[in-house]
Amino acid sequence: MANVAFIGLGVMGYPMAGHLQKGGHAVTVYNRTAAKADKWAAEFGGTAKATPKEAAEGQDFVFCCVGNDDDLRSVTIGPDGAFHAVKPGAIFIDNTTASASVARELRAAADEKGFGFLDAPVSGGQAGAENGALTVMVGGDQAVFDQAKPVIDCYARMVGLMGETGAGQLTKMVNQICIAGLVQGLSEGIHFGKAAGLDIEKVIGVISKGAAGSWQMENRWETMNRGFYEYGFAVDWMRKDLAICLDEARSNGASLPVAALVDQFYAEVQKMGGNRFDTSSLLARLQRD
Repeated sequence: MANVAFIGLGVMGYPMAGHLQKGGHAVTVYNRTAAKADKWAAEFGGTAKATPKEAAEGQDFVFCCVGNDDDLRSVTIGPDGAFHAVKPGAIFIDNTTASASVARELRAAADEKGFGFLDAPVSGGQAGAENGALTVMVGGDQAVFDQAKPVIDCYARMVGLMGETGAGQLTKMVNQICIAGLVQGLSEGIHFGKAAGLDIEKVIGVISKGAAGSWQMENRWETMNRGFYEYGFAVDWMRKDLAICLDEARSNGASLPVAALVDQFYAEVQKMGGNRFDTSSLLARLQRD
């Protein structure tokens, strides 16, 4: 069992850190809102610290799950950042969905200080985090991955090394590109079915068992059909992720016409006041008239 720090206790990080503690590791946490860190420590029996640096000091593994590139730099290389205290030979695992460029930047900083670094964004949403069933896409060195994987397994159903540093983030971009197209297609299908007077429950019951079936269909059709969009990954965060995808595509020459279009559809949902709606709210845009 290892000494572990977890930085960032949002809807994903809070249960992820809990699974690490339940897995037998000694977990120390940091959160920007200290009250949440104190609440986590009281619930799971771990320790809360006042800064990322204090949380990281002396730990074997340091996990991080924050909002974006700027947040990530702040808690790592910023004042009182974790990188000022991670000991040589330890491993920093970043579960943030961020850019591949910031992953490479932090890997270089970690190399200078003599500790390992993995970019390891996750998929599976809040439910996956709470159930310890996330998919983790990892970039980094094989030897570092092999050391970290048994610890990452505490909150994961699937963990894969995708390639060198940055490959985890690039794989997460593929994931988000696919989800954007799938949710738009599902939204249009349900919208069309309703307009045609079909019983959507019966329709989904049949087509979900065929070639049209997907995780999004199985897990989101019912709430979408009821016009309930308070369950899952927020539109604001999806737009952040799609911006990362589109920026990377401009660099590597990939064409992402559907992702770009769906990003604009999400912008329309935001204008409707749906910033915190979940990603399935693309249907709300179609049904607004």
